[in-house]
Amino acid sequence: MLRIGCHISSSGGYYAMAQRAEALEANTFAFFTRNPRGGSVKALDPEDIRAFSAEIQQKGIDRLVAHAPYTLNPCAEKENVLQFAEMAFSEDLARMEAASPGQYYNFHPGSHVGQGTEAGIDKIAGLLNRVLKPEQTTAVLLETMAGKGSEVGRRFEELRAIIDRVEDASLNAKIGVCMDTCHVWDAGYDIAGDLDGVLTEFDRVIGLDRLKAVHLNDSMNEKGAAKDRHAKIGEGKIGLEALVRVINHPILAKLPFILETPNDEAGYAEEIALLKSRYLG
Repeated sequence: MLRIGCHISSSGGYYAMAQRAEALEANTFAFFTRNPRGGSVKALDPEDIRAFSAEIQQKGIDRLVAHAPYTLNPCAEKENVLQFAEMAFSEDLARMEAASPGQYYNFHPGSHVGQGTEAGIDKIAGLLNRVLKPEQTTAVLLETMAGKGSEVGRRFEELRAIIDRVEDASLNAKIGVCMDTCHVWDAGYDIAGDLDGVLTEFDRVIGLDRLKAVHLNDSMNEKGAAKDRHAKIGEGKIGLEALVRVINHPILAKLPFILETPNDEAGYAEEIALLKSRYLG
């Protein structure tokens, strides 16, 4: 069975998100833990969480890939931005444990804004060392990045360096990776022409056991452009056939695939139906 879904609006609470996912015939989905461009967050409603938990169990939605806000920058230069990152990260992990234990919390490693990649890696790892807890059930996913501006995470080696600097084994075990197909393509990895080669390189540098989810996006850009501009499935430079090979690859086929294409809900429903029709599992 193909695990396929998209970003779902969190307005209306958790139960409403489950209903929106069902309407799209999604069996996994992503959502922002708080306003993606801000810091506000509503208190969890215990009744909403109980209804949500029962609904996803009944409907077979077994994987959530929550997304940290874009404003969370763990390697920022400004102290107030770093303080927000630590506060939001810690709070979001606590909310994940309360609302949906055993799921994924995905975040962008951040932008070093001129401090240098090594300094950025140190700051990201430092945050993880402070906020991760041995007892948590939530896996934290570093997202592969396109490399625009001063983003950290364009190369697999950068993600590996972050992971390696979380030295406590009980904390290190909580860290995985979410591969974004648009981002890795824009970063220069040829997932259209040499998917096996990209996965072999990922395994060599990071280890395929760390790969937990895929953001499935086409790209408006040529390979290596470092611009991060998502396209609808089959309308970009990666192409439909290459993305079909991604969902059917034996290493990837059982992972959750999250669409982040520029779509409304009707567009997502069409892409979900299309990809299900091309899945061979």
